[in-house]
Amino acid sequence: MKKSELKDFLDEKVKTYNHPKFIESDPIQIPHLFTLKEDIEIAGFLVATIAWGNRKSIINNGHRLVEIMGNSPYDFVMNFSEKNSEALSTFVHRTFNNEDLFYFLKALQNIYKNHEGLENVFAKYGEKDSMQSAIHHFKKIFFELPHLPRTQKHISDPLKNSAAKRINMFLRWMVRNDNAGVDFGIWKSISPSQLSCPLDVHSGNVARKLNLLKRKQNDGKALAELDSSLRKLDAKDPVKYDFALFGLGVFERF
Repeated sequence: MKKSELKDFLDEKVKTYNHPKFIESDPIQIPHLFTLKEDIEIAGFLVATIAWGNRKSIINNGHRLVEIMGNSPYDFVMNFSEKNSEALSTFVHRTFNNEDLFYFLKALQNIYKNHEGLENVFAKYGEKDSMQSAIHHFKKIFFELPHLPRTQKHISDPLKNSAAKRINMFLRWMVRNDNAGVDFGIWKSISPSQLSCPLDVHSGNVARKLNLLKRKQNDGKALAELDSSLRKLDAKDPVKYDFALFGLGVFERF
């Protein structure tokens, strides 16, 4: 396909999948349970953190997380202490367990109490056309409290050549605002033009078939290559094509 044909093809697929019905089968349904900005952020961040593996399992455990937090994530985080920790005791999603969840809640509390919230931390370190350095700095702040070394693996570092799929997905949820009803657009201090595509096996395979990506591994270098290709199609909102790549891969077996 010529570049113009490829853009038309992908733009049509964006319209198909960037639609409220997409929410029904996606982990983004968990933050969509809320209207308060901080509730959306916290629910979104936690469910994005566990967003690997079987999608049904991710969604089920996302609902469990919300129940543990009494359906009020921000209130639960701000009042969280050792006394609340028993409620976490049975939670596990793959290698993310109750000890990891305990630290994540303490770290979120620290970010809201001492760093002006999640949006502020990411926006502070964002660059003109990238949030990858911001993710690196976010990870350093997130783990500034005493913690188990094992818990660090649940947040990726792009500066160590990770594609950081789950955090890039979370940022898409918070930042993009196109009135389609899927992404939230509640973070106004970051532009969609700064975002990177959540690169996983589905989007990566489709991107290679469409010659948007040549690198074989789904790592940080591949993400930079894909970013460059998508920005040529739409510099202002390159990550809208996540809907097209993911939809083609998961729903159409492209």
